[in-house]
Amino acid sequence: MSPVVDFHVHFLVREVMEQCLPHSVATNRGHHQLPQHLFALFEKMMKPQGVMEDMNRLHIDMSVISSAAVIEPTYWAEPAVALRLSQQLNDTAAAWASEWSKRLIGSFVLPLQDVNLAMKELQRAVNDLGLKVANIPAEVRGVYLGDASFRPFWEAAQDLGVVVFMHPDGAKDPWFFQWGMWNSLGQSLEEAKFLASVIYEGVLENYPRLKLVIAHGGGYFPHNMGRLDRNVKNAPHSMKNITRKPSEYLGSVYYDTCLYDPTVLTALVKAVGADRLVLGSDWPIGEADPVGFVQHCPDIPEMEKGSILGQRVIEAIAG
Repeated sequence: MSPVVDFHVHFLVREVMEQCLPHSVATNRGHHQLPQHLFALFEKMMKPQGVMEDMNRLHIDMSVISSAAVIEPTYWAEPAVALRLSQQLNDTAAAWASEWSKRLIGSFVLPLQDVNLAMKELQRAVNDLGLKVANIPAEVRGVYLGDASFRPFWEAAQDLGVVVFMHPDGAKDPWFFQWGMWNSLGQSLEEAKFLASVIYEGVLENYPRLKLVIAHGGGYFPHNMGRLDRNVKNAPHSMKNITRKPSEYLGSVYYDTCLYDPTVLTALVKAVGADRLVLGSDWPIGEADPVGFVQHCPDIPEMEKGSILGQRVIEAIAG
């Protein structure tokens, strides 16, 4: 029986967090103070024992750990500083994964402000640190990752067999902070913009062997295909980089199950197929029962549940 693998688990590094928190969406870039109880949670996220304690409680065998980019983002830093912060995060992920190899799978971040520096760190993360999962944001300083400037990253990710996990580092438009919606609404919009970017810019067209996982079920994007496919006729110039309707690229991507609402999970299954899902809890503030959320979904075939709960991730990383 395959282990249960949670693809969406966050960790923190104290020194990185202290430098980055004033620039994060969690604090509205330093304009809001966080509730004191969150700092106790942050302490838990800085220790592998804290992660594994809750893994045991949630019946998770292994977790893919990724930097909590909404708390410790690096977009704000100049390239050399972003590289140093990325290296601290990557070294920590690799150390945890090495010491707890049967429980934790590490991921790496990149200083994408400077693609040349990012490519050097990607090679170090994969070849020296042994990390096989890249943790990327939706955009860097307003440029979404489908942009041609990021093609070296996508090419290297495909060639090296890296699994790419896209998790936004936050919607930065001040409008979202009026009602605290940078997370509840903003993240889903960022995921939709990212997916539009990698489709319409031709990333999924040109790199068909990419292994790409989108956080939070892909946000709103998988549920809006009628309007996007209709736009093929209304705006034919939108097709200049692609050869299929936008909806036909949904099957080129994987989506985690952190959705909170069973009806939305059902809708996602109908839109993309159960074979495109991986378990994701968004620990430590996500699904209260991530395994049960999948197991109790009547629209997921029984034969698919084992793949969603872990087998698919193990195969993707091993492959």
